[in-house]
Amino acid sequence: MSLDRAVLAFAGLVVLAGVVLSLTVHPLWIWLSAFAGANMLQAAFTGFCPAAMIFKKLGVKPGTAFR
Repeated sequence: MSLDRAVLAFAGLVVLAGVVLSLTVHPLWIWLSAFAGANMLQAAFTGFCPAAMIFKKLGVKPGTAFR
């Protein structure tokens, strides 16, 4: 799995977890999804993504997500 796909998978997992937790545990968990969405938006404009930096340090190989 490439770095791009790992970041996309992680972001999707965080968004879905926030939705599920907000429906089953407490409505304020929706802020987890909002945070993930805001982080994806800022990463699109700035190129700064903390998750990508962590995955890179873990040895995930770089690549292009959409060829």
